[in-house]
Amino acid sequence: MKKFSNIYIFSFASIMVIVVAAVLSVAALILQPLQERNVAIEKMRNILSSIQVQSTAADAQEKYNQYIVETFVINSEGEKIEGFDAFTIDMRAEMRKPLEERHLPVFVGMKNDGRKIIVPLHGKGLWGPIYGYLALEEDMKTIYGVNFGHDKETPGLGAEISESWFQEPFAGKSIFDESGRFTSIEVERGGAEPGDPHAVDAISGGTITSKGLESMLYDCLLSYESYFKKEGI
Repeated sequence: MKKFSNIYIFSFASIMVIVVAAVLSVAALILQPLQERNVAIEKMRNILSSIQVQSTAADAQEKYNQYIVETFVINSEGEKIEGFDAFTIDMRAEMRKPLEERHLPVFVGMKNDGRKIIVPLHGKGLWGPIYGYLALEEDMKTIYGVNFGHDKETPGLGAEISESWFQEPFAGKSIFDESGRFTSIEVERGGAEPGDPHAVDAISGGTITSKGLESMLYDCLLSYESYFKKEGI
């Protein structure tokens, strides 16, 4: 039986490591544009879902171009900022900044029943990030629709934030009271009071995720308060 020296074995192993690393690097470079496109398509689908427009990976871009008629970025004073692309802004990174330094994306949707103002959301659930989009009517206080997602929440519990049965009750709720005070939306353990315009039912068994979502709504929407008040009807 032929024996190989330690130098030969080490050299062969080193060459194989280099070859495999090179192949993986090339594959990553080739796949990166496809991965980035998939992320962008999923983002378009989530934005559209907040205004109750359903889409597939195949038609998301077409519908996004059809229904999203304007995008821009504002500061915490509700003033437009030039030179930024709303679609590429990372809300997670923005929420880590002081309020006065945040760049806040706004997406304007158009449907037969009027304009919808869509803003992104990002917060923390029980096991990881939660996120989504919230669409308002032109009055800048009445919720038209929402879309929530998560990375690691518990199936059957906190993960239910992404289900339609949890999201649908947000429609018609108001983030301001009759005096114009910002209230956001409370997610009530044990159930919201019937007719409460500022609250929805929490997820049974998913209290921490529910409260995390409540905090996400308050913190993110508060960033837009000046804009909502300035532009509201």
